[in-house]
Amino acid sequence: MPEGPSIIILHEVLKPFKGKKVISASGYAKIDYKKLKGKTITDLKTWGKHTLICFKDITIRIHLLMFGSYLINKTKKINPKLSLHFAKDDVNFYMSDIKLIEEPLDEVYDWSADIMNKKWSVAKAKKKLAGHPAMLVCDALLDQDIFSGSGNIIKNETLFRTRIHPESVVSSLPPAKLSALLKEVSKFAVDFLKWKKEGTLSKHFQAYEKKECPRCKIPLHKRLTGKGKRQSYFCENCQARYR
Repeated sequence: MPEGPSIIILHEVLKPFKGKKVISASGYAKIDYKKLKGKTITDLKTWGKHTLICFKDITIRIHLLMFGSYLINKTKKINPKLSLHFAKDDVNFYMSDIKLIEEPLDEVYDWSADIMNKKWSVAKAKKKLAGHPAMLVCDALLDQDIFSGSGNIIKNETLFRTRIHPESVVSSLPPAKLSALLKEVSKFAVDFLKWKKEGTLSKHFQAYEKKECPRCKIPLHKRLTGKGKRQSYFCENCQARYR
């Protein structure tokens, strides 16, 4: 599933379409395509894993889910979930969740929850975590209401870098560890974006899909953790479990 940094890259790819008029829209998404015809894109935004194509009175919300993709002026053999047709260009989204938002976006989204947004708030994230004292930290880092844009790569790398076991309980984290976690999740996301653009992202992984701990030189554990049963890679020696 594309994480926040990859959605920032999609946002940059779509920037040239700002100010362009949609001649027509098609696809098999269950939306009213007539509401998009003749509309001019006024802005492009992101929130975590959501891409937002904004018009004057409506917004297309695109979530690429686990296997979603997009193509500009190209098509796949499968039908697109949504195609936007412009005077000279086409944008096609595949295997994505597509919705139309008619409410003001400030009423729909908490921008301070997005770990890559300038409005990202450590204080608000800390307050939200305090409201879920029994939550495991591996689940917390995937909770989009708290860490919008964080995914399994960011989860694993953040926990390894801060030496926190994924099955640690949120309320048991020492204040210093909690502060380190909140700082690192945003820092790693920024680095993720830089490395993704360079094409070097996987070279910087220290835990995700790795077999050996680079610090302890012993095998890493690989296990489905948390309520979400997502894959975690961790070292039982140097990542402390707080419970």
